[in-house]
Amino acid sequence: MITADQLVAHAIGDYILQSDWMANTKTRKSVACLAHVVTYMLPFLFLTRSWKALLFIVATHFVIDRWRLARYVCWAKNNLAPRWLMGMWGTSGKYIATELESMHGALLNLEEPAVRQKVRNYPWEACASTGYPPNRPEWLTVWLLIICDNLMHVLCNAAALRWL
Repeated sequence: MITADQLVAHAIGDYILQSDWMANTKTRKSVACLAHVVTYMLPFLFLTRSWKALLFIVATHFVIDRWRLARYVCWAKNNLAPRWLMGMWGTSGKYIATELESMHGALLNLEEPAVRQKVRNYPWEACASTGYPPNRPEWLTVWLLIICDNLMHVLCNAAALRWL
């Protein structure tokens, strides 16, 4: 169960107690990430004294932040869509209305080159900074990455506080 106390502890640990040095260095140097996760854990001392829960919170936070795992989650979920579904949107982002009908009756042949050309799974190398393709608005991809990262932390913390 996710509680308001847990969300506040997360916000304090991840935003208030994280210094500029920690934020800008934690993905390059383990010592900066370790300093961040130790200070991140401090507000959770008000929620639990379980050393197993605290260790799990620290360990998962370290792994998620040090290697920016949220980027991989964003990239993977963007590539989970079936290729035929991805073909419903053109590269310009316009929805192709006739393709809705194709799902019910085959007005559209998915083997046509015009349809296959619209389908594009971006390789990891093109999406490595945020997990999203480079032709997406940067402000949007950064916020979606931050949201994914925060949810990963909150879910791990909730599991630790509930079961450890």
